[in-house]
Amino acid sequence: MMDDPNDAEAVNTLRMGVLRLSRRLRHLGVDHTLSLAELSALGTLSRCGAMTPGELARKEHVQPPSMTRIIALLQERDLVRLEPHPEDRRQKLVATTDQAAAMLESSRHQRNAWLAKLIEELDEEEWAALREAAPVLHKLAHL
Repeated sequence: MMDDPNDAEAVNTLRMGVLRLSRRLRHLGVDHTLSLAELSALGTLSRCGAMTPGELARKEHVQPPSMTRIIALLQERDLVRLEPHPEDRRQKLVATTDQAAAMLESSRHQRNAWLAKLIEELDEEEWAALREAAPVLHKLAHL
């Protein structure tokens, strides 16, 4: 599938565009004191709900000891809390706090507004192509 030089160039252009856009979106974050790993863990918990530290480590593609440190840092900031596991007393579930939910919502709103303003600079054909590509980009991000 990638034998055509045009495909390789398209992949390169896509990579550069996604990276630059991602970098610009990251700089709009509400709390610049959180690391990308901490923000990512919070986002996963927000989207997926409470889970064990091990499950969170797997979803975030980090080693359990790294996730333990991330959780501890987020706990210190009152952004996550540990709850008893409903089926296994040896386990704990990590859940976001109301403070984390408010921070994430504010950040999403700010980033969406910024992106919507950029999109206003596109013509209708470009915006239609982007709307069409959005689900595919989402799929790529989660493979």
